[in-house]
Amino acid sequence: MRAFFMKFQVIFTYDPEYEAYVAEAVSLPGCVSQGKTMDEAITNIKDAIQGYLYVEEKHGNYRFSEKF
Repeated sequence: MRAFFMKFQVIFTYDPEYEAYVAEAVSLPGCVSQGKTMDEAITNIKDAIQGYLYVEEKHGNYRFSEKF
């Protein structure tokens, strides 16, 4: 299996009401996560992106896959 890397632009904002960081993957509609610290938000958005891509591939959308 060949490994490959993809980059996605992520916007981080601080939510003072929640007292945490919100992360949104710009090119993946609805792919949003959060974390109490920036490190936690980064880890969580990476996991959210991985899950998003997995679901897209399972539904036959190969836009983000090697199969494209």
